[in-house]
Amino acid sequence: MRPFRIAVPDETLADLRDRLTRTRWPDQECVADWSQGIPLTYTRELAAYWADEYDWRHREAALNRFDQYVTEIDGLDIHFIHHRSSNPDALPLVITHGWPGSVVEFTKVIEPLTEDFHVVCPSLPGYGFSAKPTSTGWGIERIAQAWDMLMAKLGYQHYGAQGGDWGAAVTTQIGRNGGDRSRSAGDIGGCIAIHTNMPVAFPSGPLDNPTQEEKDALAAGEFYAKWDSGYSKQQSTRPQTLGYGLADSPVGQLAWIVEKFWAWTDCDGHPENALTRDELLDNVMLYWVNNAATSSARLYWESFRFFGAQGRVEVPTGIARFPKEIMRPPRSWCENSYNVTRWTDMPRGGHFGAFEQPELFVDDVKAFFATVR
Repeated sequence: MRPFRIAVPDETLADLRDRLTRTRWPDQECVADWSQGIPLTYTRELAAYWADEYDWRHREAALNRFDQYVTEIDGLDIHFIHHRSSNPDALPLVITHGWPGSVVEFTKVIEPLTEDFHVVCPSLPGYGFSAKPTSTGWGIERIAQAWDMLMAKLGYQHYGAQGGDWGAAVTTQIGRNGGDRSRSAGDIGGCIAIHTNMPVAFPSGPLDNPTQEEKDALAAGEFYAKWDSGYSKQQSTRPQTLGYGLADSPVGQLAWIVEKFWAWTDCDGHPENALTRDELLDNVMLYWVNNAATSSARLYWESFRFFGAQGRVEVPTGIARFPKEIMRPPRSWCENSYNVTRWTDMPRGGHFGAFEQPELFVDDVKAFFATVR
């Protein structure tokens, strides 16, 4: 286990600025909204700010306030933040990001969470400063096992888990492992409870007389499939092909990510109503400086078809449902997939709950895990 500090080489930053200044721009969209993707005018504005005003060294120093490490798990170097609590009764908690996020999503919640938790925040394989798998097999089940190995390496036999997006898939699998009573002592599965802000759940059968909430959930699924899932089709089928463009163009990488922060945050039509410009770019930077466009997309190739398809989580589960989440299954559906012991309908926020609404997120995580100790 090796201490780690972020130190992006000067030449990487110089290359970024050079590429930004030499961008070959596409034609203007022919609509007055985001329905064809991120608008050209805003993308130019954001790219100019990135090249001329954004201060990575300042942002890098802020990220380095967290204790960070790299350790080998199952043959792969995994980067993680490990912030221990001074509370003698603190519960270990592993929190996991998804796509197009990173550990940056949790920078506003790690410190307040350490009032009650020893916080472990890994970068997914192929994301951020974790190593990139060079062979197939790194899907959500293997990552869940790796996180259990990580917590054991840190001396945590029992712990909680939290996640959204791919982090929700990994956390759900950790919860399944924790509730598997067929496992012997020493097997994986030290998780005692999970919390997620993106439950994946479906009705148990045909809905002959759906409630309004169920109709809304079905409509959201239909909208996602028709209008909002193109990125996942590409990443789950041809991540390598996509990577050639995103690895070569910082503006391409920026657009590919920021468009989702428009679509999935509670932003009233503009992503900077939910997050600052610097926060958006901090997250993009973790993809760009690590050339992680292709390696991050491969998780879709590995696991997207299995997302939410496995068995029920038996450990206690807390669910925080934010109003602008991509899909919002009703509690009755979630109870088919999870042992739901706490349910919170949040008043505001979207897909990136910890990033958008850190106070609401922290309060709910604390309240849930207080019930399962």
